[in-house]
Parts: sequence; C-alpha cells; structure tokens
Amino acid sequence: MKTVRIRPGKERSLLRRHPWIFEGSVAGGKADPGETVRVDAADGRFLAWAAYSPLSSIRLRAWSFDESERIDAAFFARRIGAAVDMRTRLAVASDAVRLVHGEADGLPGLVVDRYGDTLVAQFLAAGVERWKSVIADALLLKTGAARLFERSDTSAREREGLAAASGWLRAGAGDAAAATELEIREHDWRFSVDVETGHKTGFYLDQRDNRKLFADAVRHFAVERVLNCYCYTGGFSVAALAGGARRVLAIDSSAPALARAAANVARNGFDAGRHEALDADVNERLRALLDAGQRFDAIVLDPPKLAPTAAHAERAARAYKDINRLALMLLAPGGLLFTFSCSGGIDAGLFHKIVAGAGIDANVDGFVHARLGAAPDHPMTINFPEGEYLKGLVVLKR
Repeated sequence: MKTVRIRPGKERSLLRRHPWIFEGSVAGGKADPGETVRVDAADGRFLAWAAYSPLSSIRLRAWSFDESERIDAAFFARRIGAAVDMRTRLAVASDAVRLVHGEADGLPGLVVDRYGDTLVAQFLAAGVERWKSVIADALLLKTGAARLFERSDTSAREREGLAAASGWLRAGAGDAAAATELEIREHDWRFSVDVETGHKTGFYLDQRDNRKLFADAVRHFAVERVLNCYCYTGGFSVAALAGGARRVLAIDSSAPALARAAANVARNGFDAGRHEALDADVNERLRALLDAGQRFDAIVLDPPKLAPTAAHAERAARAYKDINRLALMLLAPGGLLFTFSCSGGIDAGLFHKIVAGAGIDANVDGFVHARLGAAPDHPMTINFPEGEYLKGLVVLKR
C-alpha cells in the first residue's frame, strides 16, 4: 500500500474526521488516480485510508479512519448498504429518493438517486471512478433496482481530470434502450423527469419538503399571485397551484424546461390558464415587472449555483443581493419570499446577511418565518459542515 505523508500541523482536520486533504497539506507521496493510499501524519501515525487524486486541489478523500479496515468490494457493499438502510428510516413522501450523498455517507464523490425502478449515479471523484463497476453491482444488489444510468457530466469531473460520462451502466435483459423519460410521485403530485438531460440527476429532489411547505404556506396565507423564478420543470409552480394560487408566473431561460413545467402542471390536473411560463432572463424580467407596477403575494427565488467555492462568494453575493432586492420590492405587503442558495461557497450566515442587505437597499423589512435546507435524504454530518449546500429563508414582508 502506498503512503502519503501530511505536513506537520495539517493532521488536525483528519483527527476531527473531516474527509478532505488539500494539495498544500501533502508533504510527500503519490499514487495513481483514485488509488487507495495510507495517509500518515508527519510523525508516522496512521490517519486514514484515502483515494488519491493527483490533479485535484482536494488531493485526498478519506474512505476510512480505521486502520484495520480494508478498502475492497466488501467495504463498498457495507457503505452502500448502510446508506440505503438509513433512507428506509426516513419518511420520504416520494418514490424518488437520494440513496447516497457523497461524503455524508462515507463515499466521497458518489451521488445516487432512485427514481422508481431506475437508479441514477454521478461518479464525481477519482476514487469512486476507480471502483465504478464494483459500486454499480453493489447498488443494484442492495436496492433490487432494474437499471442504473450514469450522469457523470458535471464540472466536478473536470477538476478531477476525468472526462464526462453519461449513459446506461447497467440494464436488464433487452433493456439496453430503456427510456430515460420517467414519471415520479412526490406527495400527492406527479412529475416527469428526464434522467439523461435534466439538471443534476434529472430533478431537484433536495427541494421536496420545501415544495410541500410552499404549498401549505400558499394555502395558509391565501396567496393568489405567485412568481416562480428559475422555475426549471415547475415543481414550485405545481406546489403553488396545489395550495390554491389563482395565478402563477414561472420564469426560466430554458425553453425545454418551461415546456416540461407546463406539462407537469397539466399532469397534475391544473388549468393551464392559471400558469404562464415565460422564457426570459430572471434579473431583466424582475426589473421589467417592477417598472410595470406588478406585485405578487409570494415569490420563489431558486437560482442555480452561483458560488461553487468560497473564492466565488463575493461576486455571487452581489448577484444574490440584487435578485432578492428586486423580489422584496415586487412583493405586496404581507407577501412571502421563499429564497434559496445552493452555492457551497455561501454559508447560511452569509446568505442571511445578503438577504438582509437586499432588504436595506429595497427599504423593506420582514420577519424570518422559517429557515430551510435540503430534504433529510440529503444529509449533512457534524464532521462535514460543507455538506450544507442548500439553504433558504422564508421572509414575511412587513
């Protein structure tokens, strides 16, 4: 087994069982991409077994902090089994669920979502890429799913020196051309999902509980006019209509996503006349709506990731502040703002400050009605706070 040694003083994060070791913390040693190495402190003490990634700034991702543990096929079967078993303990109101959430499940770089009988996996780091075949077999064996589609086509792969990969990894007999267009159930709603071309693995499962909360809030506050920004395939639109909203304006810059949003509205039996899907830049449209004197009783802001790392935080903060300022001005008195950030480089405290700054610039105050995060099948562990990527605020305008 190859050994990588850590610089003096840089072992503290590993002693706290944080799974990342950055390039600057490595004193010596190297390995092939994804190869498992022994990680030692400067004085020779064992720290972890980790996957080596020679091109990534995260040079090592820890598999285990137990010196006696072997990193083999049985290890991955155990970790996958534990992750799947944990999800069975959760009250997930859907047949679509996240089964593996990377570092939180002790499998850095691996994301696996289940859509009915189909699994969709992302192999985002060199370590899980090296064990891909073993992991695929273990997933199908543990879940009993019929097929597994790969969506390893994100920028995270580039940072690992890995080429994008997408397509069927495992399929049943005569199933090589299985449909990638699926239907899922969430709460009392149904959504169409394309696991081949949709965002992430096809759908934003992390917003599942927040969509239900939005439907309940629309109902409770008797909301009539809703503005759904960055609407993607209409999850919050369906929630708004289910809550009794009279009119929903949904904005996105993707025509295919808007078409699917309209289809999802119809799929759930709502009158198409209550839902308008607009292909436009959100920032520009917010300004135009404000100039036109429009007002809304509830607004959803769920923008794409603007700050993947802390290095992007300052620029992203300006963008978040601007759209929140415009949204707060567009809200009618007593209106609700559901605002989110999925940027890992923006923590919950900073996001609150950004929204507060937007309120000051808009000359608007509001009550923080709720703080939101990802659904529980997207867990954060106490040793890996970076896992808290999705954060949200519900603001009740005064």
